[in-house]
Amino acid sequence: MKLVFNDPTFSFQLLRAIGSSYYGGADIGECLATAYRIKEGDFESWYNEWYQTASRVRTFGEKCLAEHHNISASQAFLRASNYYRTAEFFLHDKPNDPRIIDSWQNSVDCFIKSSEHFTHSFEVVEIPYEGKTLPGYFYKPNLLDKSNNKNALYTSATDSYPNYTNSLKLRPTIVIHTGFDGTQEELYSQCVLAALQRGYNCLTFEGPGQGAVIRKQNIPFRYDWEKVVSPVIDFLLKREEVDNDRLGLIGISLGGYLAARAVAFERRISACILNDGVFNVYDSFVRNMPKFLTDIIENNIESKAEEVNSVIKEAVTQNTGARWAISHGMWVFGASSPFDLFRKARDYTLKDVINEIKCNTLVMEAEEDHSFPLQPQQVYSHLTCPKDYMLFTKDEGAEDHCHVGALSLANQRMFDWLDKTLSHNLKN
Repeated sequence: MKLVFNDPTFSFQLLRAIGSSYYGGADIGECLATAYRIKEGDFESWYNEWYQTASRVRTFGEKCLAEHHNISASQAFLRASNYYRTAEFFLHDKPNDPRIIDSWQNSVDCFIKSSEHFTHSFEVVEIPYEGKTLPGYFYKPNLLDKSNNKNALYTSATDSYPNYTNSLKLRPTIVIHTGFDGTQEELYSQCVLAALQRGYNCLTFEGPGQGAVIRKQNIPFRYDWEKVVSPVIDFLLKREEVDNDRLGLIGISLGGYLAARAVAFERRISACILNDGVFNVYDSFVRNMPKFLTDIIENNIESKAEEVNSVIKEAVTQNTGARWAISHGMWVFGASSPFDLFRKARDYTLKDVINEIKCNTLVMEAEEDHSFPLQPQQVYSHLTCPKDYMLFTKDEGAEDHCHVGALSLANQRMFDWLDKTLSHNLKN
């Protein structure tokens, strides 16, 4: 889907920003006005214009707050949070650039200010992890007990739960994490609010390689994501609001690999959604590379590593998407060079573990996915667990990676599937 820019990476990132407008994370006019000021393919121009918009909207939020227009303030802060995240996106050529932390921190701060006036429960949490902590947000829907109020708000996620009329404590709970480059603040407008509207508790978190964990703790990605998710589930099951028998996990983008890897080992999760399915991360990195380079990488020929590096460094100067993916990938994977990045990426495959997945699994696919083309079908064909597959198409306006231009449709289909799937796990 081409939007304003001829450059496909800029166009997609603009669509990603605009897409959250359905759930309040952006305003279409603000996004378009910003985009028209940006110089095509220019990373600095992208940063400057989005940062300017974010700061302007934040100032508007502060003014509303000072005048006690709390809802207006909350809405402005939510949009500003997304715009700061968008501004920072192309800065990762230089991971030590102070603007990365500045923009990211502003995004987080604006989100927290917005949350102060949410109409549902919101809590900042710290999840114990290998002697450190992972940042998370725990959300609860603002539902009324239908046993005492005939007009109470409730949905299919809670209708079918036999004890719901007697207690609001136990609810189905969804754990959501992002992938290669997202933040948990972005998840709110991407799918958390949709989950809350349907009666689910939500726990979002950032693991190694993501959000605050890479920026503040400098901990890179790890392929054995079950070692990340299992402590998250340990933390979650200590909460009295959580129905232990109805836990879902949603992984977005690269999270489609990470979540699948996690449920291959973590048996306490009843349902898993891969948005979108990812079978082999390495294949995505090298799919357009000449064979002589992949032979060097796959045979781990260290003496020719510099040959790979020099070819890649030259190639990415002609392609903004590749330039961003390599620079960002080296940072979040803790790689010293493109060769090292590709070598690390080879561990990120479901090949030897996919048969271990036992829970109900939904594989989503975008018809014109630019990040992991055809990989969802590969995941689906290898799964031996109860499984479903959903294709999102160009006719639906949902053909791009993770369906960012059609979040209402994506959430409708995803959570309808969860309603049905988790209702099969009720206590008798």
